[in-house]
Amino acid sequence: MRLDRRDRVGLVIAIVVAAACVRLGMWQLDRLHERRARNALLLAARARLPLEVHASLPADSARDRRLHARGVYDYAHERLWHARSYEGVPGVDLVTPLRLADGAAVLVDRGWAPSPDAFHLDQPAYREGDSAVVLGVGMLAPRGRGDVDPATLRDSVPYRLLPFVVQQLPPSTALYRPLPPGLIRWPIPEISDGPHLSYAIQWFSFAVIIAVGSLALARKRAAEAALQPRGGERGTINALS
Repeated sequence: MRLDRRDRVGLVIAIVVAAACVRLGMWQLDRLHERRARNALLLAARARLPLEVHASLPADSARDRRLHARGVYDYAHERLWHARSYEGVPGVDLVTPLRLADGAAVLVDRGWAPSPDAFHLDQPAYREGDSAVVLGVGMLAPRGRGDVDPATLRDSVPYRLLPFVVQQLPPSTALYRPLPPGLIRWPIPEISDGPHLSYAIQWFSFAVIIAVGSLALARKRAAEAALQPRGGERGTINALS
């Protein structure tokens, strides 16, 4: 298969692009392996017995662990986590400090409530009583959400906030009392492999398409070039005619 200079350059470019697609596919597989390793740690953490929340519990120990907390809600310093939707319905989360017996407090995401503008809420309508027994999962406050970040709120409350948030799980209620109408506990965060495998397959598919397509095109152009009479042959034909 003989190719002219332009076809050779095009084939080299196609090979480079196909190799880049393969590399991106391998990167996605690496991400998948990291995700699965992380998921294994999460599953192991959730399988362990719940930790009791206390003043000296560090965030690293509480993160992704099932937690058990007992205390009194401080509704006066409750915060709303705005722009939270549940099954497509706009709403907010109620994040309430739970004062512990040792004097510290932990923020509890008590769940979601509907709000037409995803901002305002009649908060007293969603109170569950003062004393509470909470079973949940420890998590760090999302980045950029200073309104529910213990590090940001610590100067606005008269007690020490622990550096994590407890996401209260269903059907856990304050001392097992019924939930206020409309308040929904978030289910435990789902563990999945994410889209990395499908992305890897896409990149590998692109690589195959580019490689096979460019090779087929190069063969076609080489075959067409072979059928064209060369300069010397054209001169001989003209002389004979």
